[in-house]
Amino acid sequence: MRMGEIVTVTATEFHRNVGMYQDMALTTLVAITKNGRERTVLVSAEEFRRLKRRDRRVVAAGDLTERQHEAIRAARVPDGHAHLDEELTNWKA
Repeated sequence: MRMGEIVTVTATEFHRNVGMYQDMALTTLVAITKNGRERTVLVSAEEFRRLKRRDRRVVAAGDLTERQHEAIRAARVPDGHAHLDEELTNWKA
């Protein structure tokens, strides 16, 4: 699926032709509007699963092994990215 392609349809039109837009969503994104604003997007189940696989997995620090903690402590920023440290100068949370 080419993510750049989006078909926009009103909620009323979508409800009149649900099956047609479901079929269309197999090959392109279908944006459904309400009151002139995009409200939802219909995607194929395959595209949804692809997007879900990209979700990040969250792990609490307490769940890490000592080996993982040590790997984090030993990690160093590659020299080519050292300039990014400047972005942290005078940074306040």
